Amino acid sequence: MNTALDTQGTTSAAAAPAHAPTHTPSRGNDALAQTPAWLSLKAAATALQGLQVQDGSVPEAGDHAAAMAHINAITDAIEALAPNFPHDAEYLRLLVADFTRWAAEGLGVPDFLDSLLAFAPQEHRVNGLGHLVVFPMYTQNGSTNRFVEAVLVEVIWPEFIGELEAGNYSNKLFVPLRFLDFTPGYDTNSAVLFPESVAVRETPAFTWGAIFQDREAARFRRVLRAAAKVTALELPADAAELLDNQALAQETFVMWDLIHDRTHMRGDLPFDPFMIKQRMPYFLYSLEELRCDLTAFRESVRVEHDDAASPDARRQAKLVQYAVIFDRIFRFAITGSRVRNYDGLGGQLLFAWMHQHHVLHWTDTKLAIDWESVPDVVIALGAQIEELYWRSIDRPKVAHWLAAYELVSATVTPNPASVWAKGPGGLPLDGAPRGLTDQVLDDEFPLSMFYEALEKKMRPVIDSTAGITGATVEPSA
Repeated sequence: MNTALDTQGTTSAAAAPAHAPTHTPSRGNDALAQTPAWLSLKAAATALQGLQVQDGSVPEAGDHAAAMAHINAITDAIEALAPNFPHDAEYLRLLVADFTRWAAEGLGVPDFLDSLLAFAPQEHRVNGLGHLVVFPMYTQNGSTNRFVEAVLVEVIWPEFIGELEAGNYSNKLFVPLRFLDFTPGYDTNSAVLFPESVAVRETPAFTWGAIFQDREAARFRRVLRAAAKVTALELPADAAELLDNQALAQETFVMWDLIHDRTHMRGDLPFDPFMIKQRMPYFLYSLEELRCDLTAFRESVRVEHDDAASPDARRQAKLVQYAVIFDRIFRFAITGSRVRNYDGLGGQLLFAWMHQHHVLHWTDTKLAIDWESVPDVVIALGAQIEELYWRSIDRPKVAHWLAAYELVSATVTPNPASVWAKGPGGLPLDGAPRGLTDQVLDDEFPLSMFYEALEKKMRPVIDSTAGITGATVEPSA
């Protein structure tokens, strides 16, 4: 799951009247972030992190008294805040019990399974509903330490999303959120809250997954604003509106992620293309994530032209198409290191595909996009990936890997030092598949000259989005 961007001084095709967002953030929930109870909880959890080691335990006996004091402050604060969250009463009760037991048992590796099983945000997808989330957990794209983190959040569930989810895009596990406040593990690039990250004694069946759409939207706006300025890209009026309207942008990301998230494990797939933790060439992960994004793009085109869909859903569907393209080609492609960066490669592939199919142009040092022709071209790339998957059912694993490499390398130029680029004749095909994975270079598909130049200009902007939220003040367009 996805996202980030910003365009200072971008010109748009025409000034269009602003659409009213269908989600109005609750100021009451925001006020909770200033209460003494929350501030005490946040301070105690942050201090406790300084005593924990990576597995979440507090191993030094000399630190136990201080850790106990922090845990007491945390549980007192949870009990003080609990009346604000009656829908989470049982979870919060068990959360206090888990903290109490952890302390009584000597602060070893924490186990918060009981409270985790009681937390069911997917059952309360109500626009503006708040949650207090406190767990020992790592944060994807943030910290790999299972420290006690605390997050105040609010659900984003506009009416049109409820309509889509109740229809063709059912996704009972999907929970879209907005940040209210958080501890240091989320003062990072992490935009997800997954139960898999919580310290537990045994792995349960996971029943929800949450994404912070306000962070995705805020970084999208910042990066797109800057990228459009750097490339002199003229944005369509409705796309330009996303730069000035945080609520509209985050609802766009809710729709994108609703469809993207449900696409994993659906369709004519190779056996478990992404979710099993197996060691594969990273370009296979690129194709799976891009497949889900291009499915969201394709389905958004469908909704946009569906007369039975609500006006809000149809309008938002068009914005999803802009978001997928701009986030993929401007942020994904140049974010992170060049070490097996599968999201980066997906962005490179989409950009090169659009350029080579003549709907994206870099002429006179200006970027231009032929929007009327974009849907067919982008959907065609998704169809190629789906064809690759469909044929993989009849192929051995190595043959599937080779076909996937051929698909990517037909559009994105491999590293000149690549062994894979030599084809089957240059690869060790007589051993275990791991030998083939070892031959994939860390940067098997380097950035093009266009992206090398863009990355240098955009690096400070992208770096500045760490920790951003929907409440971050953005410069006016």
